[in-house]
Amino acid sequence: MNILVSGLLNTETTTAVRGFPIPYYPIDYPFFGINTAVSGVAFNIAKALRTLGDAVRLTSMTGSDFPAACIRDALRELGIDTAHVRPSLGQTPGSVVLYDPEGRRQIYCDLKDIQETAYPFAPGLLDGIDLVAACNINFNRPLLRLAKQAGKRIATDVHVLSDIHDDYNREFMEQADILFLSDEHIGEQYQDFLWQLAHTYGCGIIVLGRGARGAAMYLRETDGITEMPAASVGGVVNTVGAGDALFSAFLHYYAKGCAPADALRRAQIFAACKITVSGASQGFVTEAEIERRLGSWQ
Repeated sequence: MNILVSGLLNTETTTAVRGFPIPYYPIDYPFFGINTAVSGVAFNIAKALRTLGDAVRLTSMTGSDFPAACIRDALRELGIDTAHVRPSLGQTPGSVVLYDPEGRRQIYCDLKDIQETAYPFAPGLLDGIDLVAACNINFNRPLLRLAKQAGKRIATDVHVLSDIHDDYNREFMEQADILFLSDEHIGEQYQDFLWQLAHTYGCGIIVLGRGARGAAMYLRETDGITEMPAASVGGVVNTVGAGDALFSAFLHYYAKGCAPADALRRAQIFAACKITVSGASQGFVTEAEIERRLGSWQ
């Protein structure tokens, strides 16, 4: 499938820590516990989709610095054209992720000036595109309207949400055909929260990622909620990027014609494999590996 991915690109440094909270000490030596790689939601999604066999058109912004050169090299290695990655920022965004032996993480994300910088979406950008994955970043707001006018399906992940009328994310939720989010700030009343979202916005599919407890999905076609347990494929190393993996794999399978439940079942396996490796853009597996593991999970 041909999927447009638009969102954040950054470098990411992951650091192993002994546990949370972190006591003060002047220096530690986590041998082979510090790694730097290209990441960002748009990169994670694009790489996951490429691993699964999709064609990706990517729009984003970076600086004109050393991290930007690394990002462009990484995209070219994946076979992704960098023509729509504009060097419009003062500096390239970056993040630091601390993670403990249980897989819990704490993220520090420096967006630089990306939230105040507009992206020049060009005419014809959506030609031949089957699905638009628009990350919830400010420069994508014009893309939502452009995609809607072009009759393209829009998917977005608003990540952590506690208010269905959230000012920042409202426009993304209003325009999305497929909406993903986490239950991190929702609590045990997550089904009520899903119903409220469904009755407020017109999304055809809403998926609530619940981490180790699996996922819940609302389908407008049936006006019902489906619960699905999490897949387990081995030890959890780092949960950062799990939501991006779930989102990406669902879009891949749904865009190619899978029923939503089948797409989500496979996406759960994809995400479970991903979190056995540290780094938000690491640990992605192929369709063949997902199908191999699917038989033992069902």
